[in-house]
Amino acid sequence: MRIAVPIKDDSGLESEVCEHFGRARYFVFIDIEDGEVKGSEVVEVPFKDHEPGDLPAFIKEHGGKVVLAYGMGRRAIAYFNAMGIEVVTGASGRVNDLVEAFLRGTLKVDSNWRSKGDFGQHEF
Repeated sequence: MRIAVPIKDDSGLESEVCEHFGRARYFVFIDIEDGEVKGSEVVEVPFKDHEPGDLPAFIKEHGGKVVLAYGMGRRAIAYFNAMGIEVVTGASGRVNDLVEAFLRGTLKVDSNWRSKGDFGQHEF
């Protein structure tokens, strides 16, 4: 399984989750085998501006099967669902901690994340 996480900088597993999925400049892709982290790769988003569906396609092209994020617009979630990619929202903190909690089934998320941002609001 490959987990994708939007991050604030290019520090990989040591980075913090970028609060706004659509504004992340980097994603870390974490490879999981037998319930353990086997590797990770930081990838810079290849476009500054994006249309709906661009980031989900980017995640899919890089093999993402699960996305751990804080805030994300409804359309992005719908694109991921249509692609068969699991989305977990409300996740924040250091990537390594989030992934470990996700794998143990103990990940705590902020269920009120939608009220804290302008998720899904884009200027085109």
